[in-house]
Amino acid sequence: MTNATAGRLAGKTAVITGGAAGIGRASSLMFAREGARVVIIDINEKAAHETVEMITSTEGSAHFFQADVSKADQVDRAFDAIKAEVGTYEVLFNHAGTIIVKPLHESTEEDYDRLMDINVRSAFLVCRRALPEMTANGGGSIVFTASIASELGYALEALYCMTKGAVLQLSRTIAVEYREQGIRCNAVCPGFVKTAHGLREIAELDAAGQTWEDGDLAATQGRICKPEEVASAALFLASDESSFVNGMALYVDNGWYTKG
Repeated sequence: MTNATAGRLAGKTAVITGGAAGIGRASSLMFAREGARVVIIDINEKAAHETVEMITSTEGSAHFFQADVSKADQVDRAFDAIKAEVGTYEVLFNHAGTIIVKPLHESTEEDYDRLMDINVRSAFLVCRRALPEMTANGGGSIVFTASIASELGYALEALYCMTKGAVLQLSRTIAVEYREQGIRCNAVCPGFVKTAHGLREIAELDAAGQTWEDGDLAATQGRICKPEEVASAALFLASDESSFVNGMALYVDNGWYTKG
């Protein structure tokens, strides 16, 4: 049963983009267990309804609004519906994103546009809409899903590294610009995570001649990360437990970034 009165997000409403599956689903479930009223914005209607059902079946509170968050009109429509049907929110978790594994010289303009739209434009559009509403309500916590690739470079992932670097810098900028309006903004930076996204990334890298499954993963981060481990980090940053943490890149990679 959801701990709606004593959880770390008790009394708060959390909007999660890309909250239907993978790390997003793990976060939606965890935030709900910690007392949050969860609002999922996602393009995947089937997965989102499944996640909502998982939450409400344990007496949690969850809502779903379908949107492609790379499109301004759909972002505004979703947030208009949230305002009308749910009300104010204190937490925003910008999680929506994807990856392309391809050599830079083979990457197309369409690849570039797609990844910039899904990973960067979406974060810009969502925050542009949410920041005035959150500040008007007294502030809150914004969390981004960045990546270990936000600050380290990886072969075959040039476009992904570019976009995740941009996401991390957006997070830091919001932390500085909106601090006096009561907004904290931080980022979680995972390594490889056991989700459909993460397993596809590993498979595509190995198909291109790398050896993540044959030992590189063990050498860099020890083992593959569980989605719930990233969700726990996001929960900490979203909650009042991190009330004096702002502009932070929290690496969820078992020391990979530190080793370099």
